[in-house]
Amino acid sequence: MLFRSSAAICGALVALAVSVTIAKCETRGGHANTVADTASGNAVVGAASMYNPFRPGKEEGGPRTASGERYDPSAWTAAIKTTLRRKFGGVQFGVKPKYALVEAVGKKVIVKINDVGPLRPGRVIDLNERTMRHFDPSLERGVIRDVRVSPLSGDDWTLGPVG
Repeated sequence: MLFRSSAAICGALVALAVSVTIAKCETRGGHANTVADTASGNAVVGAASMYNPFRPGKEEGGPRTASGERYDPSAWTAAIKTTLRRKFGGVQFGVKPKYALVEAVGKKVIVKINDVGPLRPGRVIDLNERTMRHFDPSLERGVIRDVRVSPLSGDDWTLGPVG
């Protein structure tokens, strides 16, 4: 009798785990479709590079970004070209950062645009270290060409890889 109860409980747990996994997969698929729909149009195409403002002697916890947040090399964030500031939500101190879909080399990622900068000619976005490693794991390229950056409306985005 004890064996039957244990088997029934085990079977119920396996069924629950499978249903949760399926629900997560369906949610991710829907999220990817939402991203594609929201990001259509308004895209900016150019080159991307990596920035890391940490230098010896910089303030503890990292320097502040244009939004007021501290730079975090392990987050999914980026700095947009200063002339594109308005297109990407007017990134400025005290204003909630906006989100963007970044596409390059067959990969897509959602990042928070929390900083701006006067980038070199041809570059439209500077990715933090984690985001750059997504596109260039070895960090040997330095610059990624033909990057498509699309602003996303709303605040309910999950940062990181899409699809």
